[in-house]
Amino acid sequence: MTRHEESKPRPSAGHQIAEAIRESILAGKLVVDERLPGEQELAARFGVSRPTVREALKRLAAQNLIRTRRGATGGNFVNRISWSEAHEQLVTTATLLMTMAPVSPDTVAEARLTLLTACVPLAAERRQPRHLEAMQAEITVQRDPATSDEEFCASDVRYHRALVEAADNPLLSFQMAGVIEAIQPLLNMITYRSRDRAGIATRHERLRALLEARDADGVIGELRELSDYTARLVREAQEIRAAGRRVP
Repeated sequence: MTRHEESKPRPSAGHQIAEAIRESILAGKLVVDERLPGEQELAARFGVSRPTVREALKRLAAQNLIRTRRGATGGNFVNRISWSEAHEQLVTTATLLMTMAPVSPDTVAEARLTLLTACVPLAAERRQPRHLEAMQAEITVQRDPATSDEEFCASDVRYHRALVEAADNPLLSFQMAGVIEAIQPLLNMITYRSRDRAGIATRHERLRALLEARDADGVIGELRELSDYTARLVREAQEIRAAGRRVP
């Protein structure tokens, strides 16, 4: 055992119990909607007090792994998580990570482009009129001079969401939630003052037309150009910020 491991605090009993139950859920030993044993039974099984069991249950509830139901038929049950709930959790986590972790904008832009382009071949193959219509609706919003900067940013997010949804793969849509709802707003926040809104709308029109033509290579090329443009704006914003800090 290393010195670091020796100094590392030992997880609480409640934490260990929560991890044991979590592993059982993920391994399928406890199935969806199954009722967990009561607090007294869990306390006896793990050789701990009921308050320690309650700590473990609170941890599991915070992870959305279990839900509590009151009444005669109540108790703690293995949760059934919907796609929308999982999406919301992922967006929240990704947003916190983007705002609190030391991730450079260049790294963020690189990840965004890599993950978006991974969806394009399927999107070009499977896109439906509703996806193209959704993208066109956002282009109309972006073309409107009355659109505020905030609404333009929101429209940009919805536009890219429609592109990802065109791949018609719920797992991809879930994995891309953090990219679209966390990374995209972060880049928008950095670049909104200097970007050419009309130019972006024109690029979005070209991208939509290429998707309609099922030209995956063309879509990827347009995404790369958009990414390069965004990266340039990010660098310019960083240079302006750095110059401002140097002013006495």
